[in-house]
Formats: sequence, structure tokens, C-alpha cells
Amino acid sequence: MGSQTAIECLFMRGGTSRGTFFIAEDLPTDRAQRDAVLLAVMGSPDPRQIDGLGGATTLTSKVGIVSRNATGEADLDFLFAQLRPDSDLVDTVPNCGNMLAAVVPFALERGLVEAQGDQSTFSVRTLNTGMVAEITVATPLDAAGERVVEYAGDARIDGVPGTASPVTINFLDTAGSVCSSLLPTGHVRDRVAVAEGDIEVTCIDNGMPLVILRASDVGCTGQESPAELDANAALKARLEELRLACGVLMGLGDVTERNYPKMTLVSPPQHGGAINTRSFIPHVCHDAIGVLAAVTVATACGLAGSVAHDLAHTEPGLRQTLAIEHPAGEFTVELEIDPDNPLRTTRAALLRTARLLMRGDVLIPRGVWEPDGDGLLIGKESR
Repeated sequence: MGSQTAIECLFMRGGTSRGTFFIAEDLPTDRAQRDAVLLAVMGSPDPRQIDGLGGATTLTSKVGIVSRNATGEADLDFLFAQLRPDSDLVDTVPNCGNMLAAVVPFALERGLVEAQGDQSTFSVRTLNTGMVAEITVATPLDAAGERVVEYAGDARIDGVPGTASPVTINFLDTAGSVCSSLLPTGHVRDRVAVAEGDIEVTCIDNGMPLVILRASDVGCTGQESPAELDANAALKARLEELRLACGVLMGLGDVTERNYPKMTLVSPPQHGGAINTRSFIPHVCHDAIGVLAAVTVATACGLAGSVAHDLAHTEPGLRQTLAIEHPAGEFTVELEIDPDNPLRTTRAALLRTARLLMRGDVLIPRGVWEPDGDGLLIGKESR
């Protein structure tokens, strides 16, 4: 390849996200070197990511790194890396439930695991937080009698055009994925002082650290489009002030350079769901809502005293199916609550889809990494 280094990868959509997937052993073992490679792959930092595979948004600046699990805790290990178009930060602390949907299809495509039958289920440990999920995909026989990943199907998820084969994700105990517990401040509701007055929030982490607040408390209806909210500079400045304050309250310290906690505005549902949301990730309004953010919002809906509970339309019981409304439609989450501990969710299940978009080699300058030589580090150490 002359002046470039080729790295085998698959380019995949997982849920409403998109990114490159690698086998861990195909990347540098040194963390700083690996992050330099990922920045080059995506073309960051550059708002257009014109010299890489990134799509100039955080939803399309994602990387999945997969390997066989060697400890017996799961079948596969998955490390998610979030990049930004205009930053050299490579964040491997939070999870991404959308990219998680593509892990088993990737592992089957690359031969890390073998199909089990018409349906194949594998457990995946997310190295970001230690959370384990069971993921099921369709693996029928093709015309040659070989089992293959089925991408075509009738499943539809809001935020993705058309239909595809379902990917079922069953999360097992997601509380305190990044924070110390489900309610890291120790309260179901907190009142946080900011420049324009106190705001009531629920700080919660059931797979994703969120700060949930009423849309009306920041002058919104909750029905605004993502473009309208992104254009509201005063709102975004106020949310960032609140996010920084809540980061400290949640035990996360200074979150200025972090992609979490996410900020989620809630309002009464408008289309028969449990609650309506507008989610910031964290500085741009999501066109839909993240998988684990939806799980966390659904959890908050069932917690008496939370900001979300006051607005949510829910039914009593330990098993609930909640439709979380968002700008692109709704996201349905099935929850099971521990009968002995109402603050513990024992199961969160949902449906996603995934698709292989391209297979081959991604090329980066040899000055970034040459496996047989000394690459030049162009990125900062991960934070």
C-alpha cells in the first residue's frame, strides 16, 4: 500500500448509529497508538471528517472493537469508542446500545463465533462498563446450505428507513453503568442551582448516565424539532451549565470533555406512548434517542418521585412495556422490576436492527501506524 497502512474492517449500521468494526488484534495494543489510528480512520478532528469515514455527526463517528471473551463471563467482548468530528477525544467510558446491535452480526461475519441454528444467541460483555447483554440474530441456511446472518426482514425501528431482520437485545442488570449506582446523587429528584434559577432534575444511570428535566422548566414545549433546539443557543448554554453541575453531583467530576451525562428533556406523551423526549448527546439534539438512554428514561418513568414519573403514562406491575417517544417516532422498552427492590431493574429488553454496509480495508497514513515500525502518535491519550 506504499505510504498507507491497511486495516481490515467492516462498515456497519447498528440501530440508528453507524461506524467501523474491528477485531481487537488487528489494532495497536497501546491505547494511545490505537486512538491515533481511530482518529485517522474517522478523519477527526475535522468538522467535515473529509479525510476519513466519519459522517460529520457523533452518530456516525463510532467504532466497535470486538474479540472473543477469554474469562468465561461471556462469548464476546465489545469495546465501544465514541469520536467527535471536531475533537481528538476518543471516549471509551460510556456504552452504545445501538452499536451493540451490530456486534454479533460482525462476530459471525468475521468468524469469531459460529451460527447455532436458525436463531443464534450470544452473550456480549461491554468492556466500557462491564455490562453483559444477550443478543439474538437470525442465521438461516443459504442456497449453499451455509448459515449466514440474515439482514432482510420485517422489523422496523424509528430513525432508520425501511425494514430489516430483528436483533433482540436483552440487557442483564444495567444499573450504575458509569456512575456508582442507579441514583448516583442518592435521591430520586434533586434541585440544582444555575444562573437563571433552580431546576428540578432526576440524575439516573441505568445503562447511560442521564440528567432528566422537564422541557417546560427551560422554556420548551418538548415538541420542538432537533433543528429548532440546536439553533437555540441560550437553551444549549443553560443545559451545559446544568450538565456540568450535575456531573459533579453524580460523582463524575468535571465532564466538560465527556460525552456524558446526556441531557434529556421530558414532556407528556403526544402519540399514545409513556413519555416524550428530546435528548442531547450532549451538545447536539439527537434525531431520535439512544438505546441505553431510552432504557434509562423508561426506568425513571417507573420511579415514584422522579421528574419523568410525574409526566409519564404507565401501568402498575413488575413487568412493563413502555414506548418512549422521540423526534423520529418511538422506542419500545420492556422492563422487569425486582419485586424485592423497586429501584432495581432485573431485565431490559428491546429490538434493534443492523446491517453490513461494506467490507474491506480502511487505509490510514503510515505515519500514524505501521505495525512493523514506529508510528507517529497524532492523538491525545484517551480520557
